[in-house]
Amino acid sequence: MTTRWIRGAAIATALVSGVAACSAPGGAEGGGGSADSVVIGVATEPDTLSPLLGYGKDGNSKIFDGLLSRDADLKLRPALAKALPEIGNGGRTYTYTLREGVEFSDGEPLTSADVVFTYRTILDAKTNNTSRSELDAVKEVRADGADKVVFTLKYPYAPFADRTVLPIVPEHIAGKQDPNTGAFNTKPIGTGPYVLADWRKGEKLTFKANPHYWGGMPKVKTVTMAIVEDDDVRATRLRSGDLDGAVLPPNLAAAFDNGDNHKTYRAKSYDFRAVTLPTADKVTGDRVIRQALDAAVDRQAMVDKILDGAGRPAYGPLPVDDPWFAKGIERDQDLAEAKRILDEGGWKPGADGIRAKDGRKAAFTLLYPSGDKVRQDHALAYASDAKKAGIDVTAESATWEVIEPRMKNDAVLAGLGSTGDPDFGLYTLLHSSLAGNGFNNMGRYDNPAVDEALDTGRRSQGEATRKTAYETLQRELVKNPGYTFLTHIDHVYVLADRWQGLTTQLEPHEHGFASGPWWNVEDWQPKQ
Repeated sequence: MTTRWIRGAAIATALVSGVAACSAPGGAEGGGGSADSVVIGVATEPDTLSPLLGYGKDGNSKIFDGLLSRDADLKLRPALAKALPEIGNGGRTYTYTLREGVEFSDGEPLTSADVVFTYRTILDAKTNNTSRSELDAVKEVRADGADKVVFTLKYPYAPFADRTVLPIVPEHIAGKQDPNTGAFNTKPIGTGPYVLADWRKGEKLTFKANPHYWGGMPKVKTVTMAIVEDDDVRATRLRSGDLDGAVLPPNLAAAFDNGDNHKTYRAKSYDFRAVTLPTADKVTGDRVIRQALDAAVDRQAMVDKILDGAGRPAYGPLPVDDPWFAKGIERDQDLAEAKRILDEGGWKPGADGIRAKDGRKAAFTLLYPSGDKVRQDHALAYASDAKKAGIDVTAESATWEVIEPRMKNDAVLAGLGSTGDPDFGLYTLLHSSLAGNGFNNMGRYDNPAVDEALDTGRRSQGEATRKTAYETLQRELVKNPGYTFLTHIDHVYVLADRWQGLTTQLEPHEHGFASGPWWNVEDWQPKQ
């Protein structure tokens, strides 16, 4: 949740209503069998298309490129840079040489000044980028001639090269505008394979192939992202042929079963569902309640019944097969333990079975976004498990416009998770310095031991030291949960079977818009 993309499958401001969603995305642009165009149904849209405010910061933007990009296996490869960086000064300097002949979509050449402008603007405290802390290690970025950029770090930061997938913007356009309010936020210019042709808020975004693209003209000439908030409506439109592809919950995707000229793709992910437990609330802020909820929840049942097996239990923010996962923290549902914790903590059951302490009932509201069936089912299952331990959780659906101002005091069924280095997702999720900073540290978790582990992991180069720090963090989260972690979900996509070259990556929480089988749509080839 380092940007505003946590809304629904990602984030949205104006979301299409159930009635509007039943119309085609712009009339004649519905799905229809052409191999040179594709219409994809996604749950949400971005608030901005400016990388200066966080858009595309983890790569895969179709409008922009970073100095580096990632392949199907998430290995770094050159993009706007002609090679991987030269690293010097004990890991404190990174030098990139730019690829020759790259132009922005308006025909202007890319230079080192554009790279310097992009990073300096993001690092400027006046820019409303809630992901700024991810570049904390950067001391200075400067141009060395027209084709070289040198980053100087405050301290050796092991995964810094992964941060340079961040998209580069043109100084000659964005530099003349306020980064927070300028037209560039909705009318972007980049070096990527596509240009934004049309954006109808709440309905669709249409991208056309960029004739100036340095990587060659894509075979898929038009990509339309239809904004369809409701899962069921998305599935219906896909079945009718109005969409060529869609992000779907596992149970809805199963109905296609690779038939009717559709193909299903399943991507493993770091994307977890969890319940935020705000420290400001007298109930969720009690460590005893948090520990009891952690013991009461049946994670495996959620995987089996809600995700139809398309996922894994989440025992913390990192999935069990991640090399940084702390072995031994796996835990089953234990209602007896949950009740023991509550008894010892002074939360005694009343006549109605709901516990209370000092006249206060063990009750709170759990918000989840409207139209998101997977989150709704998680919320209801969580409430059911909690009630078995004597905690009354009221699941309530709302739009993100309603949820956002209530996050400080009310629990939220959240979606988070970042691929790559553990620093990428954990720091913004848990560090106390980011409490209340947009969607960072939503529950305002404050644990000195976790802060110390995060700082050690970020500032150390030695893998053994970093591994110890992140193991300490994960074990501390078991003792003092800031969230109730529920499941890591697989992302499921269904797409018309008209192209070849489709793959999926290991995905972060942010998906659908930039991830999925269309992460490399510029490389697709029509089926012969």
